Amino acid sequence: MVAGTLGTLAPLGALTTLVAGCSGDGSGTDAAQNTGEDKRLRREATKQSLELLARYDATADSHSGLADRLRPLRAATMRHAEVLSGDHDGKSGKNTDGRGGNGDRSGRDGAGEAGAGKNGRPGRPRVPGDEKAALTELGDAERRTARARTEALVKAPPETARLLASLAAAGAAHAYLLGAGDGKDGGS
Repeated sequence: MVAGTLGTLAPLGALTTLVAGCSGDGSGTDAAQNTGEDKRLRREATKQSLELLARYDATADSHSGLADRLRPLRAATMRHAEVLSGDHDGKSGKNTDGRGGNGDRSGRDGAGEAGAGKNGRPGRPRVPGDEKAALTELGDAERRTARARTEALVKAPPETARLLASLAAAGAAHAYLLGAGDGKDGGS
């Protein structure tokens, strides 16, 4: 497991030099292109985090015995979505765990549906009936998201690249903690 997680993180080390060397003066056409690309990358990463939140919620709802184990990982994923969307200043009134109340951004309003829910949020994903399979599927989703974020680093402006690298590393750690990748690719 550790080797698989380290293998996921290895591209981050190779890109550190690339990210560290990306510091233009931020003027002219490059700045406008960077701003557009930055917004697109952040929107995509926010969507990925919201999809993960929907998976965490569906898994916890389907397997109540896993709720305590998933809570800290879900809370971290919620914080990732908030940072990516620029909603991390504490003024939003959202719960730290994202459940219930007016601040629910978990994608639960699509409950019972596969696909998009209301307001373009992800719908409720299907969850395997077996707890171990459910954890593996959730971990595989974390790994796929971490991989997508690692691949996006080369297109990202420096600040967003650093953020995506951190989130990719966190996702790889989540996958490891969920027990994903026990010698298999997880279908991706």
